[in-house]
Amino acid sequence: MPSFSPQDAATTAPQASSAADSLPYDALLLYSFGGPNKPEDVVPFLRNVTAGKGIPDSRLEEVGEHYYGFGGKSPINGQNLALKAALEAELARRGIALPVVWGNRNWEPYTTDAIDELEALGAQRAVALVTSAFSSYSGCRQYREDLAVTLEKRGQLDGTGSTGVQFDKIRSYFNHPGFARANIDAVLDGYAALADKGGDGAAARLVFVTHSIPDTMEAASRIAQATYSEQHLDLARVVAAEVSQRLGHDVAWDLAYCSRSGPPSQPWLEPDVNDHLEALAAEGVRDVVLSPIGFISDHMEVAYDLDTEALATADGLGMTAVRAGTVSTREPFVRGLVDLLLERAAMARGDDVEQATVGTLPPFRSVCAPGCCLRRDGEPSGVPALCSESLTS
Repeated sequence: MPSFSPQDAATTAPQASSAADSLPYDALLLYSFGGPNKPEDVVPFLRNVTAGKGIPDSRLEEVGEHYYGFGGKSPINGQNLALKAALEAELARRGIALPVVWGNRNWEPYTTDAIDELEALGAQRAVALVTSAFSSYSGCRQYREDLAVTLEKRGQLDGTGSTGVQFDKIRSYFNHPGFARANIDAVLDGYAALADKGGDGAAARLVFVTHSIPDTMEAASRIAQATYSEQHLDLARVVAAEVSQRLGHDVAWDLAYCSRSGPPSQPWLEPDVNDHLEALAAEGVRDVVLSPIGFISDHMEVAYDLDTEALATADGLGMTAVRAGTVSTREPFVRGLVDLLLERAAMARGDDVEQATVGTLPPFRSVCAPGCCLRRDGEPSGVPALCSESLTS
């Protein structure tokens, strides 16, 4: 079973850097999903998320109840600001004066707002850091499409790419040591919290949880070097192996999913975390640590689907359950993101680069292959996408 070696740990130690190490980039785009800031934002935000799907406002109001239960405000925006500040602090600590600009696909500040800010800063070549660690249509290509479509609407896209600010992207980082280390630390904290609640850590089941996607999107993610689920399973093995070593006993674990949407007739990745908890209870499992390995921060899918629904399910089943933290602004994660930025800059300069990974999968590409991560397997999107070998495929 893959484990987290001392060599892996060394890659997450602070690295000496200089301002030249970030060249040719003159800005970092922190690129995220977005979320509402107040109740009046909820339905307009959900209209953006579901654009083109013909979903009536009445249904969006029902979905919006998750947000209304939290005052109509998603935690994601505050968490993005915290990550932005942490990245700025780590860059400054390394002596790198690289501005960090935040933009979202679905809410303010929108992609076009971020491009406006980049242009006002005089940026000519920016590198995008997507707040999704895993590669799939919704975790990678949809962001690249949004960048291209936004530039097209601004009259800044030609047959080869942007005629304004040029964009590259940081590779999907699910198997980077910094992301793995931060998840390991979070899970160990979860086991400590379980012990504080009187749970039996030696018998506890570790359940990794990520956002479900349609089976068709799962199949289409294969061209990215491994499917969405395979990416999660590879990282989960690394995390579980290191947690087992640190705790001094083998940890049994599973991968479950949350936050599915769409019609019931459309197959999505399973098992749902609530169904899985019921199955575990039927097997006699009484203690559970939920690890939201598919999310980098405690946004709505974590706050509602796990902290509200899944923990309520566990409680109703008589389980002692805790939810481990996300990587958030943990030091290994933030350091790792800056390492990834410098790795991408070195690649852009044509330098020889050793790309750090954990697990059995290779580092994913920062320039995507044609047809990578389509919405459905074998079905061209017809939408241009940046950071690819071809804008049109």
